[in-house]
Amino acid sequence: MNTKRIAELVDDKKQLFEQVGDAIWDASEVRFNLKKSADTLCDALKNEGFTIERGVADMDDAFIATYGEGKPIIGLLGEYDALEGLSQKCDMNVNEPRVEGAPGHGCGHNLLGSATLAGAVAIKDYMKETGLKGTVRYYGCPAEEGGSGKAFMARAGIYKDVDAFVAYHPADTTKAAAISTLAVYQVAFKFKGKPAHAAAAPEMGRSALDAVELMNVGVNYLREHVIQEARMHYAYLNAGGKAPNVVQADAEVLYYIRAPKLPQVASIFERVIDIAKGAALMTGTEMELRWDSICADIIPNDTMGRLADKYLRELGPVELDEDEKAYARKLQESIGEAEMKRLYAQLLAQFGQDNAAEVDEMIKKPVITDIIPYSFSDAAMPGSSDVGDASWFAPTVMFNTACFAAGTVGHSWQYVSAGKSSMAHKGMIYGGKVMAAIAVELMENAELLSKAQEEYKKRMGNNVYVSPIPKEIKPR
Repeated sequence: MNTKRIAELVDDKKQLFEQVGDAIWDASEVRFNLKKSADTLCDALKNEGFTIERGVADMDDAFIATYGEGKPIIGLLGEYDALEGLSQKCDMNVNEPRVEGAPGHGCGHNLLGSATLAGAVAIKDYMKETGLKGTVRYYGCPAEEGGSGKAFMARAGIYKDVDAFVAYHPADTTKAAAISTLAVYQVAFKFKGKPAHAAAAPEMGRSALDAVELMNVGVNYLREHVIQEARMHYAYLNAGGKAPNVVQADAEVLYYIRAPKLPQVASIFERVIDIAKGAALMTGTEMELRWDSICADIIPNDTMGRLADKYLRELGPVELDEDEKAYARKLQESIGEAEMKRLYAQLLAQFGQDNAAEVDEMIKKPVITDIIPYSFSDAAMPGSSDVGDASWFAPTVMFNTACFAAGTVGHSWQYVSAGKSSMAHKGMIYGGKVMAAIAVELMENAELLSKAQEEYKKRMGNNVYVSPIPKEIKPR
């Protein structure tokens, strides 16, 4: 494989990829309402010769863009959703929203979507130049941030013929790590009671808010009796209104229930349902379940992880100019000491105590472009991603490139501010090159692809993906 040529193909069209990423940043759309962002990506892919299928898996702004035919089929997982309430002006070093309370790209998915575009287009151009056979698919996946579009795609069965998946995410470090994530159920519990005058006739009322509060108490007691790695979080969607003198007739709470493995979540979920039923019984209310979505745990693949690490090292690292470094230092001034300590501990764990001096020097850099040592683990990191749902169908890799100032964290205004910067663009272009190189290697090297697939089968064992989301539940 000509890795240098793949990099050149990305660089030849980098202005397009940067423009697309910036347009997605400008749109800053959330969950399943991503029309402008999806249109931008689909228009670019169509102009590059891809066949576009829109509205897949009951999601208007989900799509599949395909080039080529036959096996192997390599899927690239693209995301382009923003986060609620993170509006921020670009290229700033202070928190200043564009529109107060509006969304913003606080996880860099504008860069994720455009890097995946860069990878897909470079693969296509390489196939045209070399006659390489196979199929590349860009899966346009909405709602990774709380909605899990890939879970609905998995439920619809559109991943079944894919041979391998390549995924990317911008970050404040550069690394490939084959590691699992926590599986999660996202389910709302809605209680229906009976309103009444809270002073004159309280006996006539049945409080839905009481039911939610009793449910939360029950779940809090459950925490002692589940595995240590489990997590249960909740947020009130409806606390019953603002009138204390009216018995609250409606209340709703959204739960995220997490554990390292999908079957473990299912088991804990059944106990949470019993608690909710008990709360309804105690308060004389009715309880209704409303599914939001799920995320399966990621099935790590060492073969794929090592392949990503290989091309991160062959194609990188990126070089930043003094203006970019100066801007990153300004962003670092806006974060606290705790964030830098978090990053230092993370780097020390990855490099090892014997390399403490190297880490000491690295942590002084405004952007850590050094490539972190490759790591593999069956243990789950304390977070979730719907990339997990894809990984249950084929060997999958996800890697990171540094696009943000060292120590800044995802879901922050600092990420939004830097999302259109030249340092972010460089990291995004780097990510697109690595995605393309991984995919082409898998298309050319049947033995390597077979090795990744055998590892995937071994890790899956007898497990089969069965979506717990009822068929009648639509993405919303």
